[in-house]
Amino acid sequence: MSRDLTFSLAEYRRRLVAVQRLMADRGLDCAILDEPEMMAWLSGYAVSENLWRACVVPASGEPLLLVRKLDVPPARQRSWMEDIVGFGDWDDPLVVLVGALRDRKIDAKRVGVDFQSNSFTVQRYQALCKLLPEAAFCDLERSAWDLRRCKSSEEISHFKRAGALLDSALEAAVNEVGRGKSQRDVAAAAASAYYRLGFDDGFVGPLNVGSGWDSLHGFLEERPLIDGDIVHIELLPRLRFYTVRIMRSVIVGAATDEQRAAAKTLISLQDSQIAALRPGAVAADVDRIVREGVVAAGLRTSYDNITGYTLGVTPLVSQHTSDLYRCFTPRAIWEIEEGMVFHMYTSAAGLAISESVLVTKNGGERLTTTPRQIFETGAK
Repeated sequence: MSRDLTFSLAEYRRRLVAVQRLMADRGLDCAILDEPEMMAWLSGYAVSENLWRACVVPASGEPLLLVRKLDVPPARQRSWMEDIVGFGDWDDPLVVLVGALRDRKIDAKRVGVDFQSNSFTVQRYQALCKLLPEAAFCDLERSAWDLRRCKSSEEISHFKRAGALLDSALEAAVNEVGRGKSQRDVAAAAASAYYRLGFDDGFVGPLNVGSGWDSLHGFLEERPLIDGDIVHIELLPRLRFYTVRIMRSVIVGAATDEQRAAAKTLISLQDSQIAALRPGAVAADVDRIVREGVVAAGLRTSYDNITGYTLGVTPLVSQHTSDLYRCFTPRAIWEIEEGMVFHMYTSAAGLAISESVLVTKNGGERLTTTPRQIFETGAK
């Protein structure tokens, strides 16, 4: 079977070196990475946790990928790693893992794991303590996630390709909105576009009719759309595990003067925020532009959610639908760096707008070209 890698071998080896340098700084003999985000980023492959699976990185030398035997063929197709260990469905994967470590003479005195991993449960921790009684398990404290905060040139090219495809998917969704249509019709148009354009799956993202800033994560209603409805479309497709995102509002019929004025204010504030995404800027200062600006404009009495967060590897099989490792909040004291990619979003008065944004030395660069406006169906 020929391999179908998302990135070059050099890119994956750069990532391995980064992990091993982190391990050296922490004095680790090996690291067990069992979250889909880290597995996909490092190995190029991730799969659901029907049965436990992991990527193991030794202090030096080659990593290994542990998956079900059923998943070995697709892993060989998408992963650059040569050492792939398969276990039977009735085998204990932890026992197989420990056997693989011993067969390869990989030291396991100080083992790095992420205690925040949803996959590294208390039960698995206790089982590994029994299987490796001499080992000390050391919390990586999300330090491995931090290695992903700035994107490589290959990742940036990948994001730009995904952004161009996202424009087409949003156009298909917006064009489906109209009086008498259902929210499911709109979602179906977006899902169909995902598959046609080459995205990973048909999981659309939040799509609903709402009237407030806090209705963004609602549910599909069964009733037909009527004039005056505000259709909230948030698309979050994945391209080889990497997610890009965009929000737009579509008014069934014509927008009111108040809605047009609110949209103009939201867009102007977010334009200023995107321009402020420069290397060295403090995240809380960037956040303040939209947070305080929306309240000052009278569009909200309070602003209780974040105004942006990290974009990157977010496999469908993860419990995380968004990477909130870096968020824009009033308490965010971290600095913006060139090569970071964020989903910047704002909402008020039932309207929402967002962009996937790359940080360049000159400020934020949008990854899509969809017009920054509310859409109206007019006489449809």
